[in-house]
Amino acid sequence: MTGNTHDKRLHERQFVRTFFTSPTAVEGEEDSAKMIRSASQLRGMQAPDVWVPDNEDATAPSMRDEGAANIVEVLSENGAEFPGEIHPRVVWHRDSPETRHQGLKRMLSIADPEKGAVEHLDGFVIPEVGGIDDWKKADEFVTIVEHEHGLEEGSLAMSVIVESGAAELAMGELREEMGKPTNNLERLFMLVDGEVDYTKDMRAITPTGNLPAWPELRHNTSRGASAAGLISVDGPYDDIRDVEGYRERMTANQAKGMLGIWSLTPGQVVEANTSGLPPATGSWLLDDGSQQVALKNEDGKEVYTGDRLSLSEDGDGYVLTVGSDERHLDEEELSEELLGMVEYVPSMDDIVDSMEQFEEARDAGTGAIAMERAATIEIDGISVDVANDRMWDEATYQASMTPVSLFQDVYEHRPDQHDDLEELYSPDVVERATNVGN
Repeated sequence: MTGNTHDKRLHERQFVRTFFTSPTAVEGEEDSAKMIRSASQLRGMQAPDVWVPDNEDATAPSMRDEGAANIVEVLSENGAEFPGEIHPRVVWHRDSPETRHQGLKRMLSIADPEKGAVEHLDGFVIPEVGGIDDWKKADEFVTIVEHEHGLEEGSLAMSVIVESGAAELAMGELREEMGKPTNNLERLFMLVDGEVDYTKDMRAITPTGNLPAWPELRHNTSRGASAAGLISVDGPYDDIRDVEGYRERMTANQAKGMLGIWSLTPGQVVEANTSGLPPATGSWLLDDGSQQVALKNEDGKEVYTGDRLSLSEDGDGYVLTVGSDERHLDEEELSEELLGMVEYVPSMDDIVDSMEQFEEARDAGTGAIAMERAATIEIDGISVDVANDRMWDEATYQASMTPVSLFQDVYEHRPDQHDDLEELYSPDVVERATNVGN
């Protein structure tokens, strides 16, 4: 094989929602491993898909040798019970052979079979990579670790943190480089954005000193991951109290195909673990000219409770006021106007039901069917019926399969979350969601 010409995923996990880092050694504590010992005991929705004992930025340089020893101790004791994958982050730097050598020594120590941790180890996270040749150096070092310890070649995954312009450009070369006989880059698993160091590398300046949002980097990482059959993960969201901002960031990422995000606390893990999954209950949103407002379901009606819209009767017609704009409409025009202002957020049950209907029609020889979505919108006590038809064909079906595939991947690999998922959706919806598309 002379190159990777498709986007086949080579690892067991197809999706990663959560990338959770923990310091490997805390100075001044009786038990310097307390943070990773605590993280190793997380379960259910508080446990990440990927746990990263962080022996780089999160751990002081003077503590990193002890941190590597702590990783071995904690994984030997608790690794078998941890429900997610375990990928320690080690030191690396594209411009420092000394730093790369330190990373190699600690990888060799952590993966030593005689120490009992490697059987619970899924791979390593490599930070501060540069151009594609630097990625190959990291890959070669992981290959050395495997050979030194008699491990199967390619058994340890490698994920990289994109923290430089050179690393960003390297993502465009992966599709051609992976699979060449001169490297083992098929071991690549995740591409993770590191916006803090990326900002430094780019010499970017903002008036407030805050990080730029870097939507281009997130798009490029998602694209690079898709082209090479990898998983893309966004960097850390430092304001751990800003739950709404974290959710907005994840929503923006998901529209780019970036379904994973760095989590700094178990609370962020819970938010990220549930964010990409369809909601348990469908809801209607109405654009009032300044924002999308969630309508409140009351007795089968979707009620608007904001103050930017008003609706009143005017003889045989209606007056719809949006901000300072008055619109005189008849009943049909009002229904059409509101239909253009509302959107429906489907529940898991809605998505699965639509997919089941399409599968039934497709199996009967029908290539496309119309799905009706209807609601009664209430504004200022006046009820208006709206309805539209959405055509479902094979492309629509495949697009709707992504959140269901995410659910199925979670259900398969995270049995510790089964009870949470059944409580969220109901056992019937869970059973149907696991079977649809198969």
